[in-house]
This record gives sequence, structure tokens and C-alpha cells, in this order.
Amino acid sequence: MTTQYGNQPVGQHHAPARSGAGENVLSIIAIVMGAIGFLFLPIVFGLGGLILALIAKFARHERLSTIALIVGAVGLIGGMILGAIVAG
Repeated sequence: MTTQYGNQPVGQHHAPARSGAGENVLSIIAIVMGAIGFLFLPIVFGLGGLILALIAKFARHERLSTIALIVGAVGLIGGMILGAIVAG
């Protein structure tokens, strides 16, 4: 049996589209890695966050990827500057 609005069978429902944090997984991980990179091992965590943010921006088109790029860059560069200040 079909409805008057098309060939969509009655009683069958499609899965809802993903929304919320599920769409921004790489961006959220990149933000966390950038924040950690500001204080600890900026070359490892900051660069990792920056790479994940780039993948999120250009391959997955995530909404939070621009913020992740900024946090990753600040974590990388700011962490190296902070490390140089503390070490010197």
C-alpha cells in the first residue's frame, strides 16, 4: 500500500540524518589536540591537531574545522614560543 504523496510505502521510516557532535568528530579531536599542544609537546599535539583540522576542513567539510585550524595553529606556534620562554 502506498500513500497519496508518492511511492513511499506506509509504515517504513528512513533513518534520520546525523546531527550534532557526530558530524564534527575530527574537528573536536583537533581542538583538544591543539589545546594540549599549547602546553605539552607542541610539535606532536599541535601538528597532529593541525593535520586533523585540515582533513576535517577539506575532506569532510565539518562545521567546526575553521575553529580547529585556529586552535591547532595557536597550539603549535604558541606552544613552541611558550616552551622557548620557559626554557630560556
